Amino acid sequence: MSEFQQTPRFTPAHRLQRMTGRDPHEDGRVATPLELLFDLTFVIAVGVAASQLAHALAAGHVHTALLAFGATTFGVCWAWINFSWFASAYDTDDWIYRLTTMLQMVGVVILALGIPAAFASIEHGDHLDIRVVVAGYVVMRVAMVFQWLRAARQDPRHRTACLMYAGVIVVAQIGWVAAIFVHSSISTALLLFVALMCVEMSGPYLVERFTVGTPWHAHHIAERYSLFAIIALGEGVVGTVASLSAVVDEQGWSVDAALIVVAGIGLTFSMWWVYFVVPAAPVLHVRRERSFWIGYGHILIFAAIIATGAGLHVAAYYIEEQSVLTSTQTVLALAIPVALYLALIFALYSYMVRTIDTFHVVLVSLVALTLAASVVLASSGVDMAICLLVVMLAPIIVVIGFELVGHRHAEEALREVLVGEP
Repeated sequence: MSEFQQTPRFTPAHRLQRMTGRDPHEDGRVATPLELLFDLTFVIAVGVAASQLAHALAAGHVHTALLAFGATTFGVCWAWINFSWFASAYDTDDWIYRLTTMLQMVGVVILALGIPAAFASIEHGDHLDIRVVVAGYVVMRVAMVFQWLRAARQDPRHRTACLMYAGVIVVAQIGWVAAIFVHSSISTALLLFVALMCVEMSGPYLVERFTVGTPWHAHHIAERYSLFAIIALGEGVVGTVASLSAVVDEQGWSVDAALIVVAGIGLTFSMWWVYFVVPAAPVLHVRRERSFWIGYGHILIFAAIIATGAGLHVAAYYIEEQSVLTSTQTVLALAIPVALYLALIFALYSYMVRTIDTFHVVLVSLVALTLAASVVLASSGVDMAICLLVVMLAPIIVVIGFELVGHRHAEEALREVLVGEP
């Protein structure tokens, strides 16, 4: 008999099951309907964060916008990441697990409601108002503590790991609650935030390094991350619609309107294409120790994707003449997150396969030149739609390069990593 929990059978009553751990080598493991429902609440949180970032940037509050966006996006992404890794190891799909997941969904909604206040407080610069954000975050994390304690009680082999996870979360939540009552300057509050963020992130590193870890499933984790990336990419579509509406309201249906549609959808689609260049699932399957960078690094990847959607929305504000930003600054609001996203994808790929491909250096150089060209065109007074179209070309260059040449390099690198695969 396997020490791991077998794939749950269809049980209409969803009776209680022991959390003995899912088989990390289980065939056909995919995201469950409950996980997909859980993800829907994050669509709201991501949308609010992107909208607030775009509004703040258009108002010229660049530094405060980035600080608020970084803080709130970390909370959203980290809560999602923690749930996904736990679900990968201990998804029982019984009634307790379902109700606990619902409680976490409530927490996400509460957190999303608090994001505008957090942005406003940083923008005004007197104090950091994160009461509602913290309340929602703590609701999610307390529910997560319950899940880890349940797993610790029912899975003796991984008890130490589960208790360590629960302990780190409890310590961090005490800090978050205390932060609500500390009326300090924005800078002091942000230092406290960074400290608590480090506490939160220390959990997976300490547990997976110094204990037997947890039985997470490599292919399931890779799929879950790709699904959240798609959720974040949805903001690109939202931003495209906002820009298109601005052009249509200003000019009616025109060539510029068509170019905006092509630029926004093309940018979103090509970023999606680029994401799946990284062979995360097969590498994680045989090199589980590389999970930390894919887990932590995706916070920045998700943030860059969301910020790209916000950048398209900033372009809409500019077209509507509701932005204090210049044409150059508007294009930079889009080009910078696109550049960050592509750089992170290249970095993640190089880390996963443990090699730096010279062909990638060529692609990165072409991407940098393309994005620089979009900024130069904007500063020269070229129409905004044209500038957005040039930004779109950056990920398209990567897609073309991969499909023509890069895929052979990727196959060779992956073959080398998978030598000795069971």
